[in-house]
Amino acid sequence: MPSEQGSMNDAGAQMVACIPRMRRYARALVGDRNAADDLVQDTFERAWARLATWRRGSDMRAWLFSIMHNLHVDQRRKPVVATTSMDDEAFEIPVRGMQDDRLEVRDLGAAFARLPTDQREILLLVVLEDMGYDEVARTLDVPIGTVMSRLSRGRARLRALMESRDQPVALKVVR
Repeated sequence: MPSEQGSMNDAGAQMVACIPRMRRYARALVGDRNAADDLVQDTFERAWARLATWRRGSDMRAWLFSIMHNLHVDQRRKPVVATTSMDDEAFEIPVRGMQDDRLEVRDLGAAFARLPTDQREILLLVVLEDMGYDEVARTLDVPIGTVMSRLSRGRARLRALMESRDQPVALKVVR
């Protein structure tokens, strides 16, 4: 019995070590801090309940990302009720440091949000989480060729969206 308890502790420690990456991926995936925290919590709740299904010795991070991906897909199918946060952070006045950088990041975020979900997920896992193509393929349960094509299309689409924002807007002259 002590070895079973030890393996539970090891698995728990591995799960805890994945929290920062899971939170970062969730925030980039859903775009809202509270929704991301809920997604992470739901992921760990489901993972803990199904810990017996995890193959000891396999990559805990990939297993958790798979669970999060599936939860996110399920949640996208449900209608979302918009809420407004009433915590102190919502009322703080932000201090701008470098305005141009902030605008770049905003534009990149807006362009990123316009990508199809399947391309956005792959870009997040490859670029932000530094996962290999084979890890992403296992995590999302898609062929590796699909990962490569979605990544290529996502990068091209993101590049096109970022370049199109630099084009001058034709304004109509009203007399």
